[in-house]
Amino acid sequence: MTALAGAGVAVPLLAACGSDDAATDAGGSSSPSESASSSGASSAAPTEGGSSAAAGGLTTTADIEVEGGAIFPDEKVVVTQPTAGEFRCFSNICTHQGCPVTSVDSDGIHCNCHGSVFSLEDGEPTEGPASSPLETVEITVSGDQISLA
Repeated sequence: MTALAGAGVAVPLLAACGSDDAATDAGGSSSPSESASSSGASSAAPTEGGSSAAAGGLTTTADIEVEGGAIFPDEKVVVTQPTAGEFRCFSNICTHQGCPVTSVDSDGIHCNCHGSVFSLEDGEPTEGPASSPLETVEITVSGDQISLA
């Protein structure tokens, strides 16, 4: 049984190392997102599915650290607060090969598949190999609630 489990993990990880075209790989990389979506220091609570948001909301402003953010794997987004009171939202799928991003800190949004890092402000890559920005996702902030638009 252990040998089968190990073999099952190796196949999805190898599949994520194909081409550099995110459009080609995005459809075939759902397994890495299942295994990598629960790591990351500043995104631990939302990544685990916990949030103090009211019904219908994504999260609260208090849940998103200034110069940090949180990953919401079920919604496939990452929310950041690059400066106090300024909230941004992006797809949580790395533009390099379709892996989900794994953590957010003051240095940026990190994808551990191949080391790409994206800006908290605009989703632009700040460290490669990704060369395209994360897709922007519209949100609304009403009072202390952050919701997908």
